[in-house]
Amino acid sequence: MSGLDIRKIGGRIGAEVVGVDIAAGLSDAVIADVNAALLEHKALVFRGQHLEEEGQLAFASRFGPLTQAHPTGIPSVDGQPQVLPIDGDDHRANHWHTDCTFVRTPPKASTLRALVMPSYGGNTLIANQAAAYRDLPAELRDFADTLWAVHSNDAGQPKLDTERADEYRKIFLSKIYQTAHPVVRVHPESGERSLFIGSFAQSIVGLSLSESRAILDMLQKYVTRPENVIRVQWTPGDLVLFDNRNTQHYGPDDYDDQPRMLHRVTIAGDAPVGVNGKQSYLIQGDDASHYTPAVA
Repeated sequence: MSGLDIRKIGGRIGAEVVGVDIAAGLSDAVIADVNAALLEHKALVFRGQHLEEEGQLAFASRFGPLTQAHPTGIPSVDGQPQVLPIDGDDHRANHWHTDCTFVRTPPKASTLRALVMPSYGGNTLIANQAAAYRDLPAELRDFADTLWAVHSNDAGQPKLDTERADEYRKIFLSKIYQTAHPVVRVHPESGERSLFIGSFAQSIVGLSLSESRAILDMLQKYVTRPENVIRVQWTPGDLVLFDNRNTQHYGPDDYDDQPRMLHRVTIAGDAPVGVNGKQSYLIQGDDASHYTPAVA
C-alpha cells in the first residue's frame, strides 16, 4: 500500500486524491492504489495538476493501452492523435452518456483535463450506475438482468446552431455504429453489476421503440437520482479520472457563450459482459480497430 490520501466528496460516488503530483511520476504502488480507489469511488479528482499533453497521456497509459481520439474521425489535438479536444464552441455534451458505447469495446476509463473554464457554469456531472442498479426493486433488477440495448452514435443528440457545430455533427455521424450491449453489465475487475445505458442507448432488443423508451427512461431516472451524482466544479489544471464501465456523465450547457476547453484521453476497454456471460455484439459498423486496441 502506498498510503494514498483519498477523501470522499460524495456518499455514493467521487473522491479527491490529495497530495499527488502526477507530473513527477507515480510509483506502481500508487497507481495500484489509484486503480483500487477508482473501482470503489468510480470518479477521482486530482486538483491543480497543470499537466501538458504528454503528462496526461503518460498518466492515462498507466492504466492500459490508449484509444485514438474518437471512433468516427472527430479531429484530435494537432500532433496528438490520442487527445480529443472538448471545445464548447464545437459541441456541448448536454446529455447523460457513457463515452463511445456505440462501439463494441467502449473505453475502460476516461481522463479529462481542464484547460479553459468559464467564469460560471461549465461543471461536469458524473453518475454511479452501479448504485442505480442496487436502488432498483428486486423485481426490476431481475427484469433488467435479461435486457439488451442497442447503442448508436446516431441517437439524436442535442446540437448547437453554429457552422462549427454542424461540421462537428457531420463528422460525428460520418460512420454509423450500432452495438447491442447488456443493460446490466458485470464489471470485469470488481464483478459488480451496474446499469449500462445512457443517451446512446436507443432501443431494447426485441421491443418496439415506444416500449424501449419507456423502459430506458424508467431505468435512467435511477441513474440520475441526486444521491447517485457528483458535480465536478472545475479549475484550470484539474484532472478527473472516471470509470467508463459503470458511470455516466453530463456537461450542462449553462455557460452562455464563454469559452470552455478540456482535453480527453481514454483508456481502451473490453467488450461488456452481461449477467448471463454473453458479450456485446456488433449490429452495424466495423470493429473500431482503427480507434481502440483489442483488450482481453
